[in-house]
Amino acid sequence: MRLRAFETLLGVLLLLGTGCASGSNVVPETLKTQIDSSLTFSKILEEPTSHQGAVVLLGGEVLSAKRLTEGTRVEILQLPLDSSEEPVVDRTASQGRFLAFESSFLDPATLPPNTRVTLVGEVTGVTNAHLDEMAYRYPTLTIKHLHVWPEPELNQPGSSGPSFGIFGGGGTGGRVGGGVSIGIGF
Repeated sequence: MRLRAFETLLGVLLLLGTGCASGSNVVPETLKTQIDSSLTFSKILEEPTSHQGAVVLLGGEVLSAKRLTEGTRVEILQLPLDSSEEPVVDRTASQGRFLAFESSFLDPATLPPNTRVTLVGEVTGVTNAHLDEMAYRYPTLTIKHLHVWPEPELNQPGSSGPSFGIFGGGGTGGRVGGGVSIGIGF
């Protein structure tokens, strides 16, 4: 009986392990072979026109999405990707901004500011525009695949609502002291 239970448990663990090891589903298999992994965002930023036609994997955070007559334009703050192809959360790691275009309808409401995305895109060139009061060269891409990451969950387990706690402390050093406090948080 124990041997059968052990075999069943081992089988379940093996299935879970192969599911985790099979890789991420962020990039479709059909596009993985098209991506030029040697082409970094900094190289694209330096000379976008010389990389026209290259297919790249980039990530970042949506700054704005705007519906145009010919599709949708998404302005993205570039962020490096981690080992699971998810953009890092540290905005100071950004090397700049880029514009990604989708020829079909993308509702801007589905890509609000701060939405983290990973995309496979084809470099199409550069657009010169203003960023606040300065001229800025935005590398441009056509979106081949867009993966939208879910919003990070708060690190607080349980439901939202009031929480209660009792805290105490004491000290020595010539004098004896202590205290108790009661806190309620929402």
